[in-house]
Amino acid sequence: MIFLFGPLWSGKRTVARELFPNADMVCDVQELARSREDLDALADELARHEVVIATEVGGGVVPTDAQERAARERAGRLSCLLAARAHVVARVFCGIPKVIKGELP
Repeated sequence: MIFLFGPLWSGKRTVARELFPNADMVCDVQELARSREDLDALADELARHEVVIATEVGGGVVPTDAQERAARERAGRLSCLLAARAHVVARVFCGIPKVIKGELP
């Protein structure tokens, strides 16, 4: 599985479509973390896809709302679990993938 992550509107989907035009892809997985209790099971399910894309949500101002803080924490934990399962992990910024684990084809 290839895990791509980065800020909102950073070109993640464009990079994924260019590099893996026919791949089984799932996007915005950080939203799935909000409603799932078992993040390990969710990560296992998502790892069955060829490409998994998540938006980084923890890099800005910390929300005052406790539920929003918890959602950000869960999204970050899910990203860690996905990165551990992936054979390639890349952060996409300004449409440029920076590989931090493995190698892109």
